[in-house]
Amino acid sequence: MNHRQQQYPTLFVCHRNNELVKEISKMEWDVRHLNSLASPPPPSWMEGIQVGIIEIGTAADIDSIETFIRHHASVFWIAMVTKSQMNSHDVRYLLKNYFYDFHTSPPDFTRLQYMLGHALGMAQLCGNERKPSLAPESTETILGQSQSMHYLREQLQKLSRCQLPVLITGESGTGKELVARQLHEGSECADGPFVAVNCGALPAQLVQSELFGHEKGAFTGATQRKIGKMEAANHGSLFLDEIGDLPLEEQVNLLRFLQEKTIERVGSHQSINLNVRIIAATHVDLEEAVRQGKFREDLYFRLNVIRLKIPPLRERGEDVLLLARNFLHQQKGESQIDFSEPAEAAMLRHGWPGNVRELINRVQRATVMATGRYIQPIDLELESGPPPTSGECLKAIREVAEREALARVLNESQGKVSSVAKQLNISRATLYRLLDKHSLL
Repeated sequence: MNHRQQQYPTLFVCHRNNELVKEISKMEWDVRHLNSLASPPPPSWMEGIQVGIIEIGTAADIDSIETFIRHHASVFWIAMVTKSQMNSHDVRYLLKNYFYDFHTSPPDFTRLQYMLGHALGMAQLCGNERKPSLAPESTETILGQSQSMHYLREQLQKLSRCQLPVLITGESGTGKELVARQLHEGSECADGPFVAVNCGALPAQLVQSELFGHEKGAFTGATQRKIGKMEAANHGSLFLDEIGDLPLEEQVNLLRFLQEKTIERVGSHQSINLNVRIIAATHVDLEEAVRQGKFREDLYFRLNVIRLKIPPLRERGEDVLLLARNFLHQQKGESQIDFSEPAEAAMLRHGWPGNVRELINRVQRATVMATGRYIQPIDLELESGPPPTSGECLKAIREVAEREALARVLNESQGKVSSVAKQLNISRATLYRLLDKHSLL
């Protein structure tokens, strides 16, 4: 046995037919065999297993199979089923969401050997994947196939030929800083620094010092000269995020720089010439802020030479799935986890008030909370629809309540179908119909 363990890869087999197991053992596998999952093996028994075969038995076995596979989701599982079982909704659901492939009885050992070899190859290939770097330089790029994103990339390409100020607008979480970085990296000042400043996070009494710097002794606590953000961005780009939060008195100094290209440190009267491209961003309506006297009109026109508008995620169609898969690839490492069809449908229906930032957070959570090979809507916390408004009909209110009850019990039962059906006092067929209706499968 030790010699075979060293020579052959290990294969987990759960099947009641011992003769079939003997035939599989001839395929140069070290087989670990169980007759059933009534008493699951200890975790140590599953160490080193990359491929497994499980016989799909009676309907009562399906829940135990699903629970077992959830605990060993990194294994590439192959199901052994009969042709008649393929007509079962429960079996099709199990195969679709948890198995790499399936083989129908009676067994064709030549085809089965090829299937097992391919599963092992894929397991080894995926197991050797290196987790992608999360560094912004290697992963941050503007993704999207929607018309609005194509148009945005075209605008960025045109702006690489000029150094004019740019105003980026869009809702919070749409990726305004990412667009600003791409704008900088595609410009003539790409070799220079990119300095980002969140104007809303600057203490009001320190805004001028942070942006323009100060001399030693300029104020209490100024024990040495300090270079401001604007001077640090010389020969590069200064990104002023949430420019609408900049105090009115500091807007005057920024306007002066845009007009004269010079600054003065706090406590100094010496002008310093700078070559800095200003990229500003805001999620508020600056035109309205101008009308209310909260933003200088002359500064607005200086900044709004070229405007880039980033569309919200809800208007980008299937870009949601493209971005979600990209974020999942960054997070999953060696895991084989993927999105289920109901999860993708739920993402397409969701309104994404938090935009891309919300999508990242939900995908990160799902990679931790998912218990199977496929992320479900509940893992993304997208199982519940929006609450009904007063104008909705009684039918809509009932459907919302029905969906919330299903999602709650499904979560409490950890996805065990038989427990959910028993708790709700409905048949499994009715439960599957309701789960499919509310996209909770």
